[in-house]
Amino acid sequence: MTFGDHGTPQPGAPYGHGHPYGNDVLDEGAAERERIRRQRRGRVMAAGVAGGVLAVAVAAFLLTSGGDDEDTSAAAPSASPSATGSAVPRVDVGDPSNAPSSLPSLLARPIISLEQAFPEKTVTLKDGSTYTRVDLATTTDCARAMAPELAELIEQGEPCARLSSALFTDADRRSQVTVSVLSFERVEDASRVFMMASMDPVTYQVVSLDPPPGAGMPTVPPGTPGVFERLMTVRSVVFANGQWGDGATTGVEEITGQTQGLLQHVNDAVVAYEDGDD
Repeated sequence: MTFGDHGTPQPGAPYGHGHPYGNDVLDEGAAERERIRRQRRGRVMAAGVAGGVLAVAVAAFLLTSGGDDEDTSAAAPSASPSATGSAVPRVDVGDPSNAPSSLPSLLARPIISLEQAFPEKTVTLKDGSTYTRVDLATTTDCARAMAPELAELIEQGEPCARLSSALFTDADRRSQVTVSVLSFERVEDASRVFMMASMDPVTYQVVSLDPPPGAGMPTVPPGTPGVFERLMTVRSVVFANGQWGDGATTGVEEITGQTQGLLQHVNDAVVAYEDGDD
């Protein structure tokens, strides 16, 4: 239940693994651990967004709440340089426009829990491929499990409500794909994160889980390139980070497919819950 401690992103790496964060569901009362060190930019093996990605903020809830007859036009949030000189720009996101009448009732539902986001130990995707969930972690102190820039961006709005993550591997136990659900009370706060993570997935990232002791899986070597994917639901941003555990830099199409498939699977579960279809 830890994030890797093998360092911040190395030159040539798309994302780094930070330090453990206290798990307030699985590790109640754990002492606060060191924040992840400031990451350095690096190369992305393959960075994209899976099918069904929302091109503009706020339109997410229209797509996930069955509002097919609603006017889905919405202006994208605007980003401007921070007045304090920070590297993180000020991102202004107004109240959702053209919101469906069902939105207030959707937002009244409790934030999705770790168990609701990742209910299955074994996951079979639509293409028949099977994956095993080898680790889980969750926290309400979200800044402890993300890049400092993402934590600073979130501070522009209301705090995150919960961050839950699961580590999956393929049948050969070679891939390592961390899927994270970052949830907010307000749509606009999720929209801000989704916008900036789509523009710069290396800077605005949730760090990945390391395999737990006894999992029979290696720790991903520093500098290993990886895949970044993300989707937005009503009030959550779902991230997926995929790498080969042995540090391989080939097999881009395969690790991308695994990452996108697991992202979509978890995203479907979050959408069903947030829409009240669970």
